[in-house]
Amino acid sequence: MLSDKINSLPISQTVAMTAKAHDLKNQGIDVITLSAGEPDFNIPDYIKDAAVNAINENYHKYSPVDGFLDLKKAICKKFKRDNNLDYDADQIVVSTGAKQSIANVCMSLINKGDEVIIPTPYWVSYSAMVSLADGISVFVNPNKNSNYKVTAKQLESVITDKTKMVMFNSPNNPSGSVFTKEEYIEFSKVLMKYPKVIVVSDEIYEHINYGVETVSFASLPGMYERTVTVNGISKAFAMTGWRIGYLGASKTLAKACNKMQGQITSGANCIAQRAAITALEESPERIKYMVDEFKIRRNLIIDLVNQINGFKVSQPPSGAFYIFPEVSELFGKKFGGQLINNANDLSMLILEKAHVATVPGDAFGYPECIRISYSASREHIKEAIIRIKDLLS
Repeated sequence: MLSDKINSLPISQTVAMTAKAHDLKNQGIDVITLSAGEPDFNIPDYIKDAAVNAINENYHKYSPVDGFLDLKKAICKKFKRDNNLDYDADQIVVSTGAKQSIANVCMSLINKGDEVIIPTPYWVSYSAMVSLADGISVFVNPNKNSNYKVTAKQLESVITDKTKMVMFNSPNNPSGSVFTKEEYIEFSKVLMKYPKVIVVSDEIYEHINYGVETVSFASLPGMYERTVTVNGISKAFAMTGWRIGYLGASKTLAKACNKMQGQITSGANCIAQRAAITALEESPERIKYMVDEFKIRRNLIIDLVNQINGFKVSQPPSGAFYIFPEVSELFGKKFGGQLINNANDLSMLILEKAHVATVPGDAFGYPECIRISYSASREHIKEAIIRIKDLLS
């Protein structure tokens, strides 16, 4: 009865593991969820106030498909202030989360059989979106001890005459790695040889970085016209449930994404859009307290995880709020009579026995690792790692 497309579509592992954790919680089990990419902070009061004002000002009607004009202008100012990018309002499309922004691009650009290069490890939904658009994901894997970053040479090695798009994500989910400006310049030199290839630059974690400069790919020489810059308010402002993402692109592509969105969801939530104006217009310094706390949690969790036999964190992540330890040393071993064949087995064992939710690395194209989020409180992080350490002892 169901279509071949939906039958072949994988379930998001991050969503699946979080759902399993919630099921156990509903059974009365004390589960610590370190699987979701969701900050535990409350939304800043000045953003809440903007939302309340919008309700009182009766913003209750359908919004324009591509977003309120004043929000798009605020996004243009943000791009100029933070990324040195000049966009006009008709180059901006506001969507129901950055996930929809990326999906709009895939559906607007990819034809059947087009190839999309995705460096690993990658966010779980990239390849699924490519498949939905009838494209082919081409994965390029970094070398060992490269801090999970591919090189320009590796990128060029997989470009063919069928390559339509390249997806970059920096800071990276799940590894937390950040491409330097020098590394991005090397990529741009390669891509200058292939002018038909479009770049999607997912910059949703740009403000969550730890002393390392984050660079917008579109700001590099020759890359502006062919780069789609994707961002949103979910991570940096702790507004995951508000579902506001946006993109900056050429006018032609922005118009196409607007057309696509008009047939799927139309405009994003009107109250969330009004709150997003305030979030983006204020200085990023106002949310720095969250980043400072994430850095403390990062250092804490690395110290604790490195005490677990079989867990290896090579370098502290430079951004986002995940660690991605290699755990393959545990494969083939038994714990509590249970054989661990792979990262999926390990994540399920940790969930069912230690009651801590993580995500297996095969969801990110890296089956030797698991992803652990440190967007939870320090107390939860400490308790979670103690449980895992006790289980694997």
